[in-house]
Amino acid sequence: MKQLEIGIIGGAGYTAGELIRLLLNHPQTTINFVYSTSNAGNKLYKVHQDLIGATEISFSGTINPEVDVLFLCLGHGNSTAFLEKNEFSKNTKIIDLSNDFRLKANETLGDKTFVYGLPELQKEAVKTAKYIANPGCFATALQLAILPLAANGLLNNDVHINAVTGATGAGTSLSATTHFTWRDNNFSHYKAFTHQHLGEINQTVNQLQANFNSEINFMPNRGNFSRGIFATTYTKFEGSIEEAKEMYKAYYKDAAFTFVSDNDVHMKQVVNTNKCVIHLVKHDNKLLITSCIDNLLKGASGQAIQNMNLMYGFEETLGLNLKANYF
Repeated sequence: MKQLEIGIIGGAGYTAGELIRLLLNHPQTTINFVYSTSNAGNKLYKVHQDLIGATEISFSGTINPEVDVLFLCLGHGNSTAFLEKNEFSKNTKIIDLSNDFRLKANETLGDKTFVYGLPELQKEAVKTAKYIANPGCFATALQLAILPLAANGLLNNDVHINAVTGATGAGTSLSATTHFTWRDNNFSHYKAFTHQHLGEINQTVNQLQANFNSEINFMPNRGNFSRGIFATTYTKFEGSIEEAKEMYKAYYKDAAFTFVSDNDVHMKQVVNTNKCVIHLVKHDNKLLITSCIDNLLKGASGQAIQNMNLMYGFEETLGLNLKANYF
């Protein structure tokens, strides 16, 4: 198969930087253009400084509508506006990394219908999709924690989640809570019980377990580190820990990047990888599920590449065999 010609819209952010890095090293892709009106003409490595020596590509102020794959790395709400103004070839497949098309209520734009791209949930649908809505970072970590329970109809009580994300989750734009002097030696929560990723999570749970009518209580936190998500989820569970482990390992037996560990897990196992690592503990009648991902990879760009691999029949792990920054 010829190499895929790739276009990227919105190329200056953290997510786009990681996407570019992965695509430059992917054996089946060639970057055709990286569109950025504010950086047009600048070398990619002038903005993404880790790419020095890796590429001489410059940001483009023009778009090639004939690319094979288009990745949208725009701010939430901007992908819809962009696609309404710009036409692409009927052969162009689109992977959107914003939240514009993740919910069923918003999955259609004109003649385009987006498939929710969580491979562990609906790999077969991703394989035949033309348009993908890439899941959110928190949504990925939290759904992977509870998919096996929902798939077995065992989410029958409230779910309680506490999760912390690194500063890169807030993007490159500075705000009062993203400056180093504020983040350093600091910790805080935000959007308690109202985070936008709850819509995706509830949608998936109801897709797998239609009778679910309990609360998902989510407390997102800001950590004083750059990247990674560490999430702890607990809910009532009547079975034994052995039954829980068997259920989780059976559910993820064919998952390319999600692993159930018998040992305690931590973020250094997953940062710079496309993995999700899960650990289970039973305490009285509660099951505690810990899940860890890299918010920029499995939570964004890595999962987007994983979806592209599935859409084109490549090995699911192609270009994603990355080693964690363990030391």
